[in-house]
Amino acid sequence: MKLAVIGGGPAGLRAAEVAASAGASVTVFDAKPSVGRKLLVAGRGGLNLTHGEELDRFISRYSGPAEFWQRAISSFTPADLREWAAGLRIETFEQRTGRVYPREMKAAPLLRRWVDRLRGLGVTFEMNHRWMDLKPGSPHLLEFSIHDKRSTFTADAVILALGGASWPITGSDGGWTSILTRLGVEVNPLVPANCGWETQWPAEVLAVAEGKPLKNLEVHAGNYAAKGELMVTAYGLEGGALYQLGAALRSMPLPSIHIDFKPTYSVEQLAAKLAASKLSATAASHRFWKLSDAAHVILCNGLPEATSAHELAVRAKFCPVTFTSPRPIDEAISSAGGVCWDELDTRLMLKKFPGIFIAGEMIDWEAPTGGYLMQGCFATATLAGLAAIA
Repeated sequence: MKLAVIGGGPAGLRAAEVAASAGASVTVFDAKPSVGRKLLVAGRGGLNLTHGEELDRFISRYSGPAEFWQRAISSFTPADLREWAAGLRIETFEQRTGRVYPREMKAAPLLRRWVDRLRGLGVTFEMNHRWMDLKPGSPHLLEFSIHDKRSTFTADAVILALGGASWPITGSDGGWTSILTRLGVEVNPLVPANCGWETQWPAEVLAVAEGKPLKNLEVHAGNYAAKGELMVTAYGLEGGALYQLGAALRSMPLPSIHIDFKPTYSVEQLAAKLAASKLSATAASHRFWKLSDAAHVILCNGLPEATSAHELAVRAKFCPVTFTSPRPIDEAISSAGGVCWDELDTRLMLKKFPGIFIAGEMIDWEAPTGGYLMQGCFATATLAGLAAIA
C-alpha cells in the first residue's frame, strides 16, 4: 500500500509511524525544509506531552462529539503516550499540576529519535513540498509546489495533517482550507483558541500590574468557569484560566469575564475581615485579603474610596473585565475551526472521498493547554493511520 501523509507535525509523524509499522509504504510531505517545527516551538516551554488527570475528566476537555473522543483517547491514552515516549528513550515525569513533560524538558532529542525511528521503518521524507491540489481517485493524485515548480505524486490513501492556523512560521498557516473548500468539503473558519484577549486597561492599572501574574483565581464566562492563573499584559489578559474559556467567550456578543479573586471565601467572610479596620475598605483589603499589588489595583479600578466593605467584597467575587477581541491567530497557541465533523466518518475519512483521512488540528475541535492538544493530535493520528491501513 502506498500512503501519502501531508504535514510533518506531531499528527502527521504519528500517522506515518502507525501506517509504516503496519507495512505501508509511507511518504511524508511538508512545505518546510524539515519536519517537527511546531513540536520544537512547543518544546520551548518544556514540551507538555499529556496530562495525568483521571481519564473521564481528561476526555471531557475536548470539544466535538463526546463519543468520538471517548473512543479516540481510550484507544491511545495518556499512559500510552508516555510509553511511546519511553520507547524513544525519553523519560517523562508528571508535575504537581498533572502536566507531563520529558525529563530533559526539551523537544529536540525526542524529535531526532522519532525521525530516526521513522526512517528505520522505511518512511520517506519530501521537504519543501507545498500541497497545492488533490484529485481524488484510484489512485489519488496530489500536486505540490517545490521552489515554484510543480510536481505530482500518486497514492492509494492520503492522510492530511496540516494543522490549524496558529504559529504560521512553523508551516501551520491554514492555506489548505481553500483546497478542501474547492473540493466541496465544509470547513468552519479557523479562529484563535488558547489565546490572549484584549481590553483597555487604564494607565494607572498598567503602571502597577503589567507583566504580573494573578494567582489562585476562579474566572467565569457566562455559565462556564475555570480555575488557574492570569497574566496582565499591555493589551489585556493571557493565561491558562482564560484559555479554558475561549469557546464561551467567542460565543458572546460582548465577550466578558468576571474574576473571583478569593474563591475559597464567601462575600460575608471577606467583608468581615475588613470590619474592624480603621482604614478605608479599599486600603484594608490590600492588607487583610493578602492580595498582590496587581490584583488589588485591578479590583479597585474605578471604585471610590467610600466603597463599603460589603460592596468591595462583592467586587472581589465578581470583578468584571470586558474584552474587545481575541489576539491575532498567529499569536495563538492553537486554533479552533476546521473540517466539520459531519464531513468525516467514524474513522476520520472524508465521506465524499474514500481513502482521504484527516488528523490533528485540521478537524474542528479544541482543547485547553496542559497536554490535551498534543494528546488529541496523537490520538486522532493513530486512528487515521490505522484506518488508512484497513
